[in-house]
Amino acid sequence: MLAGIGADLAQAAEETGRTFGWTKENFIAQCISFAIVAFLLHRFAYKPILNVLEQRRQLIAEGLANADKIKAELARTEAQRQEVLAQAGVQANKMIEEARAAAARVQEQETQKAIVQAEQIITKAREAAAPDHAKMLSDLKKEVGRLVVQTTATVTGKILTPDDQKRLAEETARQVAAK
Repeated sequence: MLAGIGADLAQAAEETGRTFGWTKENFIAQCISFAIVAFLLHRFAYKPILNVLEQRRQLIAEGLANADKIKAELARTEAQRQEVLAQAGVQANKMIEEARAAAARVQEQETQKAIVQAEQIITKAREAAAPDHAKMLSDLKKEVGRLVVQTTATVTGKILTPDDQKRLAEETARQVAAK
């Protein structure tokens, strides 16, 4: 009975093959053609695409690393600025205390002169610190703008025009100034 079923299946398969024009030669040729096409696609399409994706992944990783470096540099610069301001405050307070101690030991006229001198020293110290502070902020804005332009160009893979660079630098300077 099983032999009869097997023979019927074989006969049905042969009839189906003849109906659809299936032959061993055509089947083998199609298998070889498929293997060649699969090999060529793998070699010339799939591998290059994977390489491009890997390069993009590396560029994005570099861009993120650069952004982290920019953040660290900005934090370091802010810490330096705070330190300079604290030192200026300490120096100003020290000068005020010295002026007050000297004023307590002299007559009222000398006291008035000492207070006037102390106020002038404080004003000069603030005036001397203001250009340094302004210059430091200006340098910070320029550097952050340059790094943002560079990072943007790296991450996007786009060559920025001078107008784009200027616009990004100005936007970054405004954002840094606002904070």
